[in-house]
Amino acid sequence: MKYSRISEIKKDEFLGKEIKIRGWVHRLRKQKDKSFIIIRDDRGGIIQCVLPSTSVQDLTIESSLEIRGILFKDDRAKEGGYEIRGVEIIIYNLANNDFPIGEYQSTELLLDYRHLTLRTRRMINMAKIRATILEKLRNWFVENDWIEVTAPTLVKSAVEGGSTLFPVKYFKEEAFLSQSAQLYLEALIFSLGPVWTIGPSFRAEKSRTIRHLAEYLHLEAEAPWITMNDLFTIQEKLLINSVQNVTKERIEELKFLNRDVLAFNQIEEPFDKLSYGQAIDILRSNDIKIQDGEMTRKIEWGDDLNLDSEKVLTNDRSNPVFVYGYPLEVKPFYVKEDPESQGIALTADLLLPNGFGEVSSGGMREENITVLKTRIKKEGLDMNSYSWYLDLRKYGSVPHGGFGLGIERLVRWIINLEDIKECVLFPRTMARLNP
Repeated sequence: MKYSRISEIKKDEFLGKEIKIRGWVHRLRKQKDKSFIIIRDDRGGIIQCVLPSTSVQDLTIESSLEIRGILFKDDRAKEGGYEIRGVEIIIYNLANNDFPIGEYQSTELLLDYRHLTLRTRRMINMAKIRATILEKLRNWFVENDWIEVTAPTLVKSAVEGGSTLFPVKYFKEEAFLSQSAQLYLEALIFSLGPVWTIGPSFRAEKSRTIRHLAEYLHLEAEAPWITMNDLFTIQEKLLINSVQNVTKERIEELKFLNRDVLAFNQIEEPFDKLSYGQAIDILRSNDIKIQDGEMTRKIEWGDDLNLDSEKVLTNDRSNPVFVYGYPLEVKPFYVKEDPESQGIALTADLLLPNGFGEVSSGGMREENITVLKTRIKKEGLDMNSYSWYLDLRKYGSVPHGGFGLGIERLVRWIINLEDIKECVLFPRTMARLNP
């Protein structure tokens, strides 16, 4: 007899029929004559099963089993009013009776036992939503004729800055874990046009915040012949399309996690746009402070936006907002200067509403080889390490740009989670490399 997933059988058409399911003991309540077992299958489906207590005397939480029985409807039954009245049970493995994950555990214990915490309904629903987010992002690029590519994880040179690189031994040389695929995507636009990729990026940032990870999933896109306005539009359409589809397909999972999806109905394009100068004025009027070495001072022109800054700029918004036109001096060497405003970079960060902050960053790339060499020298970088990158400007350079989006930050916002560590199956931070 073929076994079924729980989601398939919780329908009136299966009432009174014999079915077979496989899974794990999620909850267990033993009585004198009969026992009530809540079974969880391999897709997180939940159903109550009733069996004679004599057949489950040794059963424990997280034991794996197979149950054959008849499906009934009972409004008293937990998990949807359906229950299986078992006629046969096969136990594959009796779990130890000291399963460490209960209903109420500390955050650190849940992280220490992440390999087991993944079995909780909260993590199962998060993982399903995350998978659908990735699916909808990919679908948008496919439907809009972008080509998916892959880029190296081991690299020779920095993209965002040497201070956040993870060094690794590469035979007789030193290499680094990639901070971004951007430079490789720039090479590919000359042969494939608009390209995108998704993969891990690594930042050795000494940050202990609710939105920083040492390893995160990075969606990046690059295209030739585009403008800043094009970049705004691409990100708006990508985000809105993904959010609308995810909230439609994963409505039950979002409800389980107590996420009010009505808020997403208010999101519309075009997103609001603030110049960096306007943002600094708003922050100064709100007396926002930053840490400068051992001194705390009021934010001023030239400072980067921190978490507190982004909260002030987005707390009263229902729509995401772009902050554009940062000072060129605080941006990486490849960023293009605004030809109409000296010292201003053609870049923009996309901030999510309600204080969730930056989810993507991008802009136009400098296509002039002379300017690019000057910027590389000014930042004290090794010119030889970027020789291949400079070749792109020697042979048919064109105006181009792109952006990178942090998947965990997007997941955190869609699910409304406090800490970004909840948005990844096995988080990597300053303090956590295990499991």
